[in-house]
Formats: sequence, C-alpha cells, structure tokens
Amino acid sequence: MAQRAMWLVSHEPGTLLCGTVRFSRRYPTVEKRAKVFNGATYVPIPEDDPFLKALLFELRLLDDDKDFVESRDSCSHINKTSIYGLPVGGEELWPVVAFQKNGMIYACVPLVEQTLSPHPPLISISGISQGFELLFGIQDFLYSGQKNDTELNTKLSQLPDLLLQACPFGTLLDANLQNSLDSINFASVTHPQKQPAWKAGTYKGKPQVSISITEKVKSMQYDKRDVADTWQVDGAVTCKCDLEGIMPNVTISLSLPTNGSPLQDILVHPCVTSLDSAILTSSSIDAMDDSAFSGPYKFPFTPPLESFNLCYYTSQVPVPPILGFYQMKEEEVQLKITVNLKLHESVKNNFEFCEAHIPFYNRGPITHVEYKVSFGQLEVFREKSLLIWIIGQKFPKSMEIGLSGTVTFGAKGHEKQPFDQICIGGTAYLKLHFRILDYTLTGCYADQHSVQVFASGKPKISTNRKLISSDYYIWNSKAPAPEPSSHTLYSLPVFTNVSLLF
Repeated sequence: MAQRAMWLVSHEPGTLLCGTVRFSRRYPTVEKRAKVFNGATYVPIPEDDPFLKALLFELRLLDDDKDFVESRDSCSHINKTSIYGLPVGGEELWPVVAFQKNGMIYACVPLVEQTLSPHPPLISISGISQGFELLFGIQDFLYSGQKNDTELNTKLSQLPDLLLQACPFGTLLDANLQNSLDSINFASVTHPQKQPAWKAGTYKGKPQVSISITEKVKSMQYDKRDVADTWQVDGAVTCKCDLEGIMPNVTISLSLPTNGSPLQDILVHPCVTSLDSAILTSSSIDAMDDSAFSGPYKFPFTPPLESFNLCYYTSQVPVPPILGFYQMKEEEVQLKITVNLKLHESVKNNFEFCEAHIPFYNRGPITHVEYKVSFGQLEVFREKSLLIWIIGQKFPKSMEIGLSGTVTFGAKGHEKQPFDQICIGGTAYLKLHFRILDYTLTGCYADQHSVQVFASGKPKISTNRKLISSDYYIWNSKAPAPEPSSHTLYSLPVFTNVSLLF
C-alpha cells in the first residue's frame, strides 16, 4: 500500500492552462517498485504540466472543452468511482484517484502490485483506499479553520514537512496531518531551528527569485576530410533567491523542447537536497540514444543568501551554430584570405553582437589591406596585426556571408608584435565572438510557472537565458591541423565538498 505521486491543483477558469499545480510530490522508491510490478504495462509518472493538462481534460474542466470525445464521454465510460485513466504521451496512466473540492483538485496515483493489462478489480488494489484517505486528510488540513488565501498558502508550504512524517516513502502512517503538525511544532519549541553555519544571516524584504541560464558553445572547425570538427555546449544555471526565513525551500525545473538536446555531466551545488538518479547518470561518455533522459530536470534546494551556480552541465548538440571556412595562402609578401560563414537555420538570427577576429601572428605590422565583404564591415588594427569583421546583429536572409582579400605586412621591427608558438607559417585561425539573448542552443529553459517556493510571501520570479561563444575557432584549411588542446579546453567547474541527500 503506497502512493507513486500526488498533486494539488487549483482550478482557474479563464487562465491559459485553466489551472495551476500548487503542490506535487513523487516517491522514486515506489516508482522503482511500480516498474517491477507492472512490467511491460508500466507507464511512468509524467511531469506536472502534461499531468495537469491530461487531468483537466479528463475532468472536463478545460475552457475550450466543448466537443464530444468518444474515449471520455461515451456511455460506456461513465465514471462513478473517481478513478480515472489519463492519456499521457500516447499511453494511459491508471489508476488516478482524483476529486474536486472547494476549487482544489486532489489527485494521486496508487501503486498497483501487478500487471495493469487488463485492469485488475479496484477492490484488489489496496493503495486506492489509502490514496483516498490521504487526500481527504490533506483536504481536512487545508480547509479546517482556513479563512483566506494567506492561510492556505501557509498550510501548503507546510505540506512537505508534514508528509515526511505522515506519509514517508509514499506509505500512509497518519491521515490526520494536524497530528504531524503538532509534533513538528512541539519539536520546534523544544529544539528551535538554528541558523546553519554556512548561512551568515537572513533576508528581510520583498521576496524574489532570479534564474539565469548561460550556455557557452566551443568549436574547432578544420574543413578537412581526415580531421573531424568538434563542438560542445557547456551550461550554467545561476540563481539569486531573496526569501525570508531561516531555511526556505525552492524547487526549480529545467525543461527542453521536443527537439532539445539532453543535458549531461550535471554537477550540482551542495545546497541541492535531492536529485533524480537519471540526472546524475546522464553522461557524455555514453552513446546518445532515444532513451536518454530529456527532463524536466528538477532541483530542490535551500538557497544561500548570495548569488550562486545551481548546476553546471554539458550537451552534445547535433551541429555548431555557425559553420565556417577559412583559407589563408601566402603569396610573396602578401597573404590571401578567404572566409565563408553560414548560420545554421535552427539558430535564432538575432545577436547582441557577432564578430570574427582574424589575427596574424609572428609577422610585422599590417601596411595595406584590400578586401571585399558581402555583409557587415571590416576594421583593421595595423599595429596589432588584427582584422575584425563586424557582422552585426543579424545574418542576411541567405544565412551565408563571405570575406576575401589580401593583407600586406611590413618588416618586423623592434616593437613587440603579436606572437604565438602554434600559429607559425600557414597555421592560422579565425575566432568568432557572439552572444544571443533569450536563447540557448540546447533549448533549455526555466518556466516561471514551474518554480515552487515554500516560504512566506509570494515571490517575484524572473528568468533569462543566453548563448555565448567561447573558444570558437575556425582553422586555416590549407595548413596542418593543430592539436585540439592547443587553443581550447573542454572542462567543467568542480564543486568542493559536494554532498547530496537521497
């Protein structure tokens, strides 16, 4: 007798989703048992958003739900038991215990200790009666003596701690949550909550949560048949949580679009209290396949006062955002250069800035430049032996641009000229610098509505994301390819004293 998951959903007609998940809890240990018991008929617990949509559809609570649906509305599907089967991802999640009271929908998924096809008799599933008992207990707790939304929000914020005692590991011990609250209050009086040593103080002021996702893309492109191009995305999620209380709890979910690239090699901050094992085991060393975990990636944590990096990750995107070709040939005292750049069609064509830097090492100052550019403008830094091609904020509609020309150098003087021990002779590179706001190459984003905050007051939640180039090199295709490690390092930051609680 156990529960795989539970939800509290407020029905909000007239809004975009017609409802909001006010609280949810999953039990990974029970989920593993469900995989074993259900075998081939096992259907995983969906994330909050698809569950919300499927539940409201089945209960006929969507605003635009006026058409007759055979699978739901026919006479053969009249429901008198408050037990439903929800269509999720082309499969049926069953049994789902759900009922509506006082504008709140209470739902849970009991564990069925046998195969689900055909559906076993309800009377043989002991978790159903336990699920009803648990949900009625939560309902009594939320609305006993509750007078306004502030009191309701306070009680909702108490649920995580209460369920640790009343329903540990998904098994109901006491449906009277007031008993659990009394025991917690007694313990807090006897042993008041102490300020943790790593938290120097507490915040006082307007509550707000800021989430920033920054992805850096690295690339080494050679345009050679015998040398493979390489690229990689490194991401970091930075948070700043201004919340009152000694130990507020926050849960942030990172999501991917349907065609998004799964996150891998995830490292989390020590303040993260628990993590799905699928998140930790996703590695770039393993071959990519359709079974790779693609989120949502949930991070429950107790935030420090200062801004901090919640997690780091890598990802293997299918193509680099900008494909390049660079050719440099030496002709007497001149260098003849040709550059072609192409923006991939899937990438957002709206840059904060985009530049191509073309340095010339181990030579004298630039004395003369003749060039032809199809887009943007070229700036010449003679003493630095550097050309900067300013592309601007957008590529043209063709998504392709080109630069060609000749560069003449003077004799090496006593003044200090740019030197590089790798770029000798024809070995040379072009380096791209760009930034795209409100975009990530993986598609990763943090939905404001999925952020759960268990603290006093309703915080203002803000999110942003950006893609930045980092070590983005295009090498001269007419020269031998340098060692991949010469100008780029593929590495992740390392947390010290990383600890996870499961």
